[in-house]
Amino acid sequence: MAQEQPSVADIFRRAQSVHRENPQLSYKDLKTQLLKEYQGAQFPPADRSTIPEQDARAPEEDWTAGLPIIMRGIQLQDWKEIINGIVLSLEQTENYEQQRGSQSVDTWHDRTVGIEGPLAKGVSKWMPEELMALAERETKK
Repeated sequence: MAQEQPSVADIFRRAQSVHRENPQLSYKDLKTQLLKEYQGAQFPPADRSTIPEQDARAPEEDWTAGLPIIMRGIQLQDWKEIINGIVLSLEQTENYEQQRGSQSVDTWHDRTVGIEGPLAKGVSKWMPEELMALAERETKK
């Protein structure tokens, strides 16, 4: 049976869902379970090693903590390293949320501070109003 090549984000989402379903599961046991699931599968591609949706949950320095370990695992073709990096990123993200709440509450990490005005001015220069209206309608859907 041919298996689809998982991305790092796919494996992270799987780790996240397993940990949500079973919150009393230790990170060590989570690593063991994920290793059993992915052992023998195709390795994730190195060019898609980020977890973009995590940017909204925690600061980049937390959710990217495991990426160097993941990359080393991909380069060495070692599932244990990949899983260790994924679980480290998950642990950092969950710890951040437990200690500080969601990132939207944390004004220190607000990335729009100081750029809202210049961004609106720049967009209005090159984007016609009808195109802006279309983009706004599409984002509301």
